Amino acid sequence: MIKMVVTDLDGTLLNNDQQVSAQNYQLLQTLQENSIVTVIATGRSPFSFRRVIPADFPIDYLVFSSGAGIMNYRTGEIIYSQNLPGDQVLAIALKLHGMRQPFKVLAAVPDNHHYVYYDNGNLHSDFLRRMENYRGFEKPISFDPPNFGEACQFLIILPPDPPRFEYLKSQFEGVKVIRATSPIDHQSIWMEIYHEDVSKGKAIAWLGNRLKINKEEIVGVGNDYNDIDLLDYAGHSFVVSNAPEELKADYQVVSSNNESGFSEAVLSLPCSQLLLKSTK
Repeated sequence: MIKMVVTDLDGTLLNNDQQVSAQNYQLLQTLQENSIVTVIATGRSPFSFRRVIPADFPIDYLVFSSGAGIMNYRTGEIIYSQNLPGDQVLAIALKLHGMRQPFKVLAAVPDNHHYVYYDNGNLHSDFLRRMENYRGFEKPISFDPPNFGEACQFLIILPPDPPRFEYLKSQFEGVKVIRATSPIDHQSIWMEIYHEDVSKGKAIAWLGNRLKINKEEIVGVGNDYNDIDLLDYAGHSFVVSNAPEELKADYQVVSSNNESGFSEAVLSLPCSQLLLKSTK
């Protein structure tokens, strides 16, 4: 029996026009009507999420910032958060600064649309475009005295060069390093550094434990590298056909985000077919 359905947002539930199809929307409504917990698990902050999804959207929980926080979407209450402690943030920032690697330090949940940044004079175009999207929330970084403390995450934007990502990842221990494909140019690598206990999978495990739902009762649908922990945790996992080839080799593939692949994934389960028939 399915008791929870979890979907990624960008590139999965949203189509390329950043819209939710009527089929996907109606399915989420039907799931809620049948007491199945609906969850969006996204790399976006709550601030960024609200730019594309309305407050009355038919989900019960929002897992945001790749698992750094969980919001009860009906009440707006943040029921879980995991930030990097200030001393660890300072150590990572100094190391990246010493490498002359541009980065952003996003403030602690729930204010992680605010950030400080280091500019080495050669910023990636995605770095600049993201700054435009968050104009007014940024400050140049200061180390003496530090103008940052506890933080949700670091964001490092790299060209589409997996070996470079793997090298940088190897330089940091005691943290969770997540790879995501740029939602801006859809090619660059966004390297995100979180508290070591942060992932979409761990957030869903925490939520499932709170709601007394086990992993075999959870459906997960995603499209990118930052969904891997979710896909590995959920008892029923799918990727949309616009996912990278590496992911399509490991998980069941459904139609693309432009073809309501989320709905196809959920409806492919026999129990879902019975549930939907019972609502007609």
